[in-house]
Amino acid sequence: MEELLSNLRAAIREKADEGTAEGARRYFKEAIRLYGVKTADVSAIARTFFRSIESRTKEEIFSLCDELWRSGFMEESFVACHWAYALRERYVEGDLDLFERWLENHVSNWASCDTLCNHTLGAYFTAFPHRTETLLDWTRSPNRWVRRASAVSLIIPARKGQFEKEVFAVAERLLLDEDDLVRKGYGWLLKVTCAEHEDDVFRYVLARKDVMPRTALRYAIEKMSPERRREAMGK
Repeated sequence: MEELLSNLRAAIREKADEGTAEGARRYFKEAIRLYGVKTADVSAIARTFFRSIESRTKEEIFSLCDELWRSGFMEESFVACHWAYALRERYVEGDLDLFERWLENHVSNWASCDTLCNHTLGAYFTAFPHRTETLLDWTRSPNRWVRRASAVSLIIPARKGQFEKEVFAVAERLLLDEDDLVRKGYGWLLKVTCAEHEDDVFRYVLARKDVMPRTALRYAIEKMSPERRREAMGK
């Protein structure tokens, strides 16, 4: 296991570029640890190394993912997310405990948050829809990334028209959240929900436009017609 992680990290470092690292540091408001590797290269490395471990037990692979998360490097978190998502057909209900631990203890930026949520957690909640009640608990977390995750974990299924009731329940709880990245998260969720339920999102936004933070509102109505956007943004 240690040799595999050592080889993986060497492969990541080989693709590192200081210009990429500097650009990323300017892009993120929070402090981040990174090698400076483009996302496409990280994904290719993750796929290559997964082929050498996919016959191992899920527990062994999750243990490797745990080590990658513990490193604190953003690129290693992306590899962990790729490997965890590759095991989605093997998820069991109890796996949420581990995913939640990664979220609470190791996520430190929106990119790692969204990668974990869009893929691993999105697939988990699709497989175990009754566990979406957990998302409502997350909306009250003191951890900004957990609160953002309560919305972003539903992005992929919501785009397909799923979990409409849960979308609005999460949005309602996050409505007045003071964190800009949490506001953007639930605004994004409402925006993708428009793909199948635009009328419902429009009604929801109109009923709350006087109190909904402008950041969330703009995200939510981004794909609507100019007429609807004007009405939603009007006084």
